[in-house]
Amino acid sequence: MNVKVLIVGGGPAGLAAAIGAYDKGEKDILILEREDRLGGILNQCIHNGFGLHTFKEELTGPEYASRFIDEVKKRNIKYLLNTTVIRLEENKHVIALNESGVLEIDADAIILACGCRERPRGAVNIAGARCAGIYSAGTAQKLVNIDGFMPGKEVVILGSGDIGLIMARRMTFEGAKVKAVCELMPYSSGLNRNISQCLNDFDIPLYLSTTVVEILGDDRVTGVVIANVDKNLKPIMETKRTIKCDTLLLSVGLLPENELARGANIDISRITRGANVDDKLMTSIDGVFECGNVLHVHDLVDYVSEEAKLAGENAVNYVRNNDNKKYDKVFVEVDGNVRYVVPEMIIKNNDDSPISFKLRVSNVFKDKYLEIKCDDEIIYSKKKTILTPGEMQNIILKEDDVIKLRNAKNIMVYLR
Repeated sequence: MNVKVLIVGGGPAGLAAAIGAYDKGEKDILILEREDRLGGILNQCIHNGFGLHTFKEELTGPEYASRFIDEVKKRNIKYLLNTTVIRLEENKHVIALNESGVLEIDADAIILACGCRERPRGAVNIAGARCAGIYSAGTAQKLVNIDGFMPGKEVVILGSGDIGLIMARRMTFEGAKVKAVCELMPYSSGLNRNISQCLNDFDIPLYLSTTVVEILGDDRVTGVVIANVDKNLKPIMETKRTIKCDTLLLSVGLLPENELARGANIDISRITRGANVDDKLMTSIDGVFECGNVLHVHDLVDYVSEEAKLAGENAVNYVRNNDNKKYDKVFVEVDGNVRYVVPEMIIKNNDDSPISFKLRVSNVFKDKYLEIKCDDEIIYSKKKTILTPGEMQNIILKEDDVIKLRNAKNIMVYLR
C-alpha cells in the first residue's frame, strides 16, 4: 500500500494533523489508530476545561474529540482502527498489524502522533509488596469513567501532575476520601487552575517536598508511609508518618511513546524524550514529522491541536515540493533555567512564516524576563510575574523576528 501522508495515532494530535494536511490540499491521507475508536485519551477525560483556546468555550474531552472526529469524517479522510504499528523504517516503510493481518505501507511523509504513557510504579522504586490497590492515575481514570469501576475508597495520590489532580476531584465526586496528594518537588507539576479547582475546593491537602517511601499491605494496600525530602530529593527518614488507605494512585510523569522513532534511529532528546525537530517539526529523517505529546508533553490539548495542524501542513509542503535539500540549521540553546525548548533547530532558509517556540522552565521563578537572543540582539523579551514547570510557555514570533532567527549564527532562550 502507498499513501502520500501517513499518520500514526488517531488521538487529538493525529486528528488535527490529518485536518491540517487535507486543508492544505492533500487528499491521500491515512490514519492508523490502535484503539477501537478515534479520539485517544480524550475519550476518558470526561471533565471540562478543554477547547478554551480553540473553540472559546469549555468542553469535555469527548466533546472536544468529537468535533475533530466530525471534521475528519466530513473530509472523508481514511482511517483504520484496531491497527497497531509495530515498525517504522528509515525509508518511510511502515509495518502494522490488525485483524486483516500484516499491513505494509510506504508513505511520502509520515507524521508520528503516538501520544504518551504514564511512568509505572517500577520507575519510582517504592518499597512494599505487589499488593492490589496500586494504579496509575490514568488507569484509575479509565476504570472510573469508562468501565464504571471504583478502584478504592480511601486514597493517597503520589504526584501532583494534572491527571493526579483531576483524579483527586473525580474520586471525591464518586464518594472516596482522598487523604493526601504528595509531591516530591517543592512545587506542583500541575496547572494552577487544577490545584485550585481539584484540591483547594475540596480541602484535599497537598504535601510538597514529600514522597511515599513504603507501601503497606500484603493482599491489598492498607496504608502508605510518607516522608519529607531534602534539597537533593532524598527522604528524611525522621519525618516518616503513616496514612491509612486502601488505594495509591501514581501520577509520576508521562513518557512520549517513541519506540517507533527509536527503532528508526531518529534522534531523540534526552530531556523531552521526544524527537529532536526543526521548526517544521521534521525529525532527523527527511519526511518524518512529530507532533503532540509524543514530541513533548503539553499541558493543554489546544496547543496539541495547533502544533499538529502545523505538522500536517508541513508534511504536505514536503510531499509537494519534494524538498530533500539539506538546509543548514542552527541549534537553539537554553540556559539552566529553561529546561527545554521545541523546536531545537531553526532552518536557514527564506521562509518568513511565524515560528512558535514551546518551552518549560526548570523551577519556580518570579519576576523574570523570558528572552530570546539572536547573536547579540534580543528579539523577544517579556516579563513574567511567575513561571512554573507545570505551565508550558508558548512564544509566537512574527515575520521580522523569524528572518533574524533564520539568519542567526547563535540562538539562545533564557531567563533574566
